[in-house]
Amino acid sequence: MSDRILPDDTFDRMLVTSAFSLAGIKGWRSLSIAEAASEADLPLGRVRERFPSRTAVLTRFGRLADQAALAEAPTEGTVRDRLFDLVMRRIDFHQLHRSGVLAVFQTLPAEPQTAVLLKCASRRSMAWMLDAAGVSTGGITGQLRVVGMLGVWLWTIRAWQKDEGVDLAATMSALDKALAQADGLAALLDRAGPSKPVDASGPLVETPVMPESPD
Repeated sequence: MSDRILPDDTFDRMLVTSAFSLAGIKGWRSLSIAEAASEADLPLGRVRERFPSRTAVLTRFGRLADQAALAEAPTEGTVRDRLFDLVMRRIDFHQLHRSGVLAVFQTLPAEPQTAVLLKCASRRSMAWMLDAAGVSTGGITGQLRVVGMLGVWLWTIRAWQKDEGVDLAATMSALDKALAQADGLAALLDRAGPSKPVDASGPLVETPVMPESPD
């Protein structure tokens, strides 16, 4: 093993990349973190400290995906345009680790606890996407927006699973339709007469829930 002293972020990225690469070959449930450490030439003791379980690898993956989306958060265009950009940046990170992510999806029916954990993590991530797009997530209305955005994400990630195109055109189309549906449902709710004015620029209600995302 190398005795290089790497910054935590670089270290984590190397371990996550190695782990997802191996998962794509052997399957997520067969993943050995020690083997991932060896493949990445990382010291096992530090890996054990930072990644005590496969769940820790998944959690870090989700945060890295958020970092990729938020690194250059858009400030121009409509809220819908900004959300589209943020979600696609997150999808692009998943695409870099596609085989491993798909391996995670395949295990979720047999690991319900992991599925629940990932859904909760995805909900937190979608709150960040909304905040970055300038949509409030405070109060009851804000939480409805988060639930709606989670639905958008799950719908989009399901399309991504089946999308083998290099340009991810089918994924982008699914995302655009999901955001449009969320906007339309939000407008209907607003016209129904909420107790106080509601900004309908962000998704407010849940779109059909699809299989859990991988983070």
